[in-house]
Amino acid sequence: MNPFKVAELAEEKKQLEEEMGKEGFWDDVENANKINQRMKSISGKLDKYQKLESQCEDFEVLMDMGEEDEDMANEVPEAFEALNKAVEAFHLAALLTGPYDSYNAVLSLHAGAGGTEAQDWVSMLYRMYVRYCERSGYTVKELDLLDGEEAGIKSVTFEVQGENAYGYLKAEKGVHRLVRISPFDSSGRRHTSFASLDVTPILTEDDNSIEIKPEDIRIDTYRSGGAGGQNVNKVSSAIRITHFATGIVVQCQNERSQLQNKEVAMRILKGKLLEIKERERMEKMADIKGELKKIEWGSQIRSYVFQPYTMVKDHRTGCETGNIQAVMDGELDEFIHQYLIKM
Repeated sequence: MNPFKVAELAEEKKQLEEEMGKEGFWDDVENANKINQRMKSISGKLDKYQKLESQCEDFEVLMDMGEEDEDMANEVPEAFEALNKAVEAFHLAALLTGPYDSYNAVLSLHAGAGGTEAQDWVSMLYRMYVRYCERSGYTVKELDLLDGEEAGIKSVTFEVQGENAYGYLKAEKGVHRLVRISPFDSSGRRHTSFASLDVTPILTEDDNSIEIKPEDIRIDTYRSGGAGGQNVNKVSSAIRITHFATGIVVQCQNERSQLQNKEVAMRILKGKLLEIKERERMEKMADIKGELKKIEWGSQIRSYVFQPYTMVKDHRTGCETGNIQAVMDGELDEFIHQYLIKM
């Protein structure tokens, strides 16, 4: 439901309040949790709308006062800029209408064609997304990381926790292409590297929309290989789960215990299977990665060019900028905004 339909949201909130007030509401804990989660979502949207409405009214008052008071008039440009940003933020949130947009997300980066270059590119992208999450007030939790043989990262999986994390970050799913003068090439030649990003909603513990039977999977344990920690390389606490029907493999090694790693890995697997279920009408089951294509030439969603000029261009929307350093520091809002508008 579009958050701009305030009357409909208010009516739904009223109905949910009546439902929550009924005797025996918590007898069905699973249903009660879902209703409670929906109530929180609606209340948050209505609060944001009311805050924006109040900000608009304050701006109108400031405009009126500015006609008679020069000091007040000088405050108008700054107030207008703040209001404009608030409207843009609300508009962006209004585009998140998917059933899982409010969920946390799991992101997996994988090096593609390019060897050490591509592995270094993965480390650069990982830093970029961590910076974006910091700017957005999200929490990043690393789940699994495989270092490159010489430099960089072969693959990394991390959870992003925060409001609408999946709704925003789903815009980043795909192949990312880098063009630069290689720091690993003594001849100073220009290289092109690729990395893929997969983005999956991570289901809540009480979400039973996906059922996984024990006979459908294989669970392997192995020793964690993280940077330090009491159990690293001593206890087989890391978990790898293979789903037979789809070939999906997920793993987690950064939790304290084998049980915790298993729980996180199962939630990630459920999220990936949910994506397949949601896309069954449009895609064949064999295309597990959805929009992800082969990690090489011609399949990228975005290009990052450091040489011979600086440019970041999203090939799906046409959105581009010459300030590549700002993008690598996590300024992704415009790219995400344009994607959500056109999707």
